[in-house]
Amino acid sequence: MTRVALAFSGGLDTTVCVPLLEEEYGYDDVIGVTVDVGQPAAEFTEARETADALGLDHHVVDAKAEFAELCLEGVRANASYQGYPLGTALARPVIASAILEVAEAEGCTGLAHGCTGKGNDQLRFEAIWRDTDMEVIAPVRELGLTREWENEYAESKDLPVEGGGGGKWSIDTNLWSRSVEGSELEDPSYVPGEEIYEWTQAPTGETEEVEITFEEGYPVAVDGESMAPVALIEHLNERAGAYGVGRTDSMEDRMLGLKVRENYEHPAATTLLSAHEALESLVLTQEEREFKELIDAEWAKKGYEGLVDAPLVSALEGFIAETQTRVTGTVTVRFEGGQARAVGRDSEYAAYSASHASFDTETVGKISQEDATGVAKYHGFQRRLANESIARLAADDGVELTTDGGPAADGDD
Repeated sequence: MTRVALAFSGGLDTTVCVPLLEEEYGYDDVIGVTVDVGQPAAEFTEARETADALGLDHHVVDAKAEFAELCLEGVRANASYQGYPLGTALARPVIASAILEVAEAEGCTGLAHGCTGKGNDQLRFEAIWRDTDMEVIAPVRELGLTREWENEYAESKDLPVEGGGGGKWSIDTNLWSRSVEGSELEDPSYVPGEEIYEWTQAPTGETEEVEITFEEGYPVAVDGESMAPVALIEHLNERAGAYGVGRTDSMEDRMLGLKVRENYEHPAATTLLSAHEALESLVLTQEEREFKELIDAEWAKKGYEGLVDAPLVSALEGFIAETQTRVTGTVTVRFEGGQARAVGRDSEYAAYSASHASFDTETVGKISQEDATGVAKYHGFQRRLANESIARLAADDGVELTTDGGPAADGDD
């Protein structure tokens, strides 16, 4: 008997995939696998009820802890893509790996998903699955399915779906972020109302401060209370979301080259990334910070592509881990006007001296203000020489220069 494991949500796409995998691909048995990375309880209820109605062997895998740990690795790498924290992108490899484990345990010879041929998720799932000898199947992409066709097919088969899962928005939710797209949002000029948001309230004039404790770049406590990764993220999602923190309206460039509009909510992610960068600014040297920006950008790129297990990422994380040995301390973050702004930071490893930086001190140790005179004389020295050369060349050519070194326009004195 041939058996295929399907990434199953209970929505329209994955529901129609069940009979299609039997009719079009010849599989005898389909297994549905739903992976918990922090979705709402209602989504699991939908998946379970739909699976029961289909008579589908349904597996639910709890991967919240693994996903949360990956998100916090992303914090150490300041991981964001085109202005928003990575969420869906980081979840997909975790989901794909969990489905693969079930497929191997159940003796499957195939792996299937309901992703379209226009999005990123097909690539992220298949990057994991194509490491195996199992057949990888994408019915929606391979059969060129549209939502209209799927609805008609579901009706003809009396499948247990209602318009693709209810609601006009396409929503993906996990522990780290909530994305909203589709319908009117596909028009870049459309201004969405508050109805698209669930995690965040409209910002008000109210403020609140929260203290985040980090150990080697990992957030470990809120206001002095130690928390495991999942609990810490859930706590900050609720707390920061109450102040409108973590909304992004983005024109995103996908891996296939398409530009799409995405709306995101990510209160905890925004808070932790803001706090982490603030602590790094205190403890890392200028050279470390500048070089780490390059490292972080590469980590985020591979994270967006769903390739967090690539050899490059391991190499990048070697550098990141070395820098994070000193990223230990506390950061006070203020929730205000929809922002999570660092307003205080403290660490025993600070690369900072208040006495040296203060305007109220003349000499500290072997350093005094007058020591900067020599630096000031050399600062811009090559520029002065170059400008003198430019002036001589212009004089030789009979070109009059303005005070900024450029050629004078007609009528200039």
